[in-house]
Amino acid sequence: MRVVERQEAQRSLGDRVAQFRRQRGLSQEALAELAGLHRTYVGSVERGERNPSFLNLLRLSHALDISVSELLGGL
Repeated sequence: MRVVERQEAQRSLGDRVAQFRRQRGLSQEALAELAGLHRTYVGSVERGERNPSFLNLLRLSHALDISVSELLGGL
């Protein structure tokens, strides 16, 4: 995967995390607390600056009350 494609994929994932978070009325800080992650980490995922590990995807999806497949759907 080229760097540009990877960056686009990370931004798309970040957009989905932010979309689900807003739908649930959560702040980045609230999502981070529910997921057991740091607030700045959640923000960097949403901006597409991070490539979250599988375990962090599990944490985020659990905190958002969705499956990992739903979180990654269409990516």
